[in-house]
Amino acid sequence: MSQFPVSEKKIEVLERAMTRLGIKAADLEESFVRSGGAGGQNVNKVATCVVLKHLSSGLVIKCQRDRSQGMNRYFARKILLARLDAQIHGRESAEAKRISKIKRQKRKRSKRAKDKMLQAKHKHSEKKQLRASVEE
Repeated sequence: MSQFPVSEKKIEVLERAMTRLGIKAADLEESFVRSGGAGGQNVNKVATCVVLKHLSSGLVIKCQRDRSQGMNRYFARKILLARLDAQIHGRESAEAKRISKIKRQKRKRSKRAKDKMLQAKHKHSEKKQLRASVEE
């Protein structure tokens, strides 16, 4: 794998993830196109946007997150690995766990759970009222 403008540790993590998922550098087809948006003259003149295609699955990732082509190559590989991990491991993947956790947090409480929680709050407030000093 070619070097990216990131630390050696990040490159090692990326390589380990690729071997864990069984992806070789030869399985990836990489092309470069011009980016759009913020970045000024650099993104208008230089092909900094990376289009990464995983040949065996047909998954295509287009990344123009950064102004530099090298960083976009790194980010595109990270995104591709995350998507393939989600496809392969399904429910057990880290992304799926994160999404399900957010769904659980946002889920509306059942009527019974809400009543139970309110009852506990009411008991607590009564206890605090009993602690108050008695004035004559």
